Amino acid sequence: MMPHFFLNKRLIILLVSIIILVSLIGFSLRDRENISRPEQFIKDVVGFGHSLVAKPAQGIANMFTNMKDLQNTYTENKKLKARLEGLAKLEQEISDLKRDNDELRDVLGKTDNLRDYTAIQATVVSRTPDRWYDKIIINKGEKSGVKPDMAVITAKGLVGKVINTSKMTATIELLSSDNTKNRVSAQIQGSEVYGLIDGYDREKKLLMMKDLPIDKKIKKGQNVITSGLGGVFPKTLDIGKVKELQVDQYGLTQIAYIEPSADFYGFEHVMVIVRPEDGIKEGE
Repeated sequence: MMPHFFLNKRLIILLVSIIILVSLIGFSLRDRENISRPEQFIKDVVGFGHSLVAKPAQGIANMFTNMKDLQNTYTENKKLKARLEGLAKLEQEISDLKRDNDELRDVLGKTDNLRDYTAIQATVVSRTPDRWYDKIIINKGEKSGVKPDMAVITAKGLVGKVINTSKMTATIELLSSDNTKNRVSAQIQGSEVYGLIDGYDREKKLLMMKDLPIDKKIKKGQNVITSGLGGVFPKTLDIGKVKELQVDQYGLTQIAYIEPSADFYGFEHVMVIVRPEDGIKEGE
């Protein structure tokens, strides 16, 4: 009988405890302005425990979120970098095309001014590295009507002459070469002063027009053109402007230093001037 009694007693106590606990919970859930101290204590303990669990959990969640954001940022940066590299390449190509287009337009404009001559347009295909200022090779040769001693110009002015040809190419000797035989008969435009372009001062980057009469008055800034004498270079091709004047060592003649109109370095397109006696047929 005793064990059974104690078992019933425990059940009764458990039921009473559950009833009391439910009552307390219900009581605590009611809207009240003031709550009892035990309730405050229980809520504080529960709130503290929640904060201990919630903060690390939130931190871990934020960490994963940040890692995902970093990964997304890295991916976006790679895409942007690829796009920027593509844009830089495209801008360079556009710049090169624009430069070629401008140069070709200038060349075509120059052709319109050379009414008395036929011009063969050509492109520079190579330069000799160790003789950069001496010679170039162009992509037009005998098949296109190019012959030795023909003058070669850019849109800015005279650059040299043809010295030899093959079927498809031609070699041009520039006015800036060291060859002392590479002479050009020249004239101070608007005057009767004639002389020879005979040499190039590498330091000053100026052409030298020699054998000018000492008594002839020449002014700085005057234009210098081809005279047409000698039969190699046609008349009135632009060479440059007078930059400096100097009496020769014997005091008999004077030398004019000419600033070239053409750049002997930075060009890709040229025109070979066909003399009337070297005229080519249409379609060549």
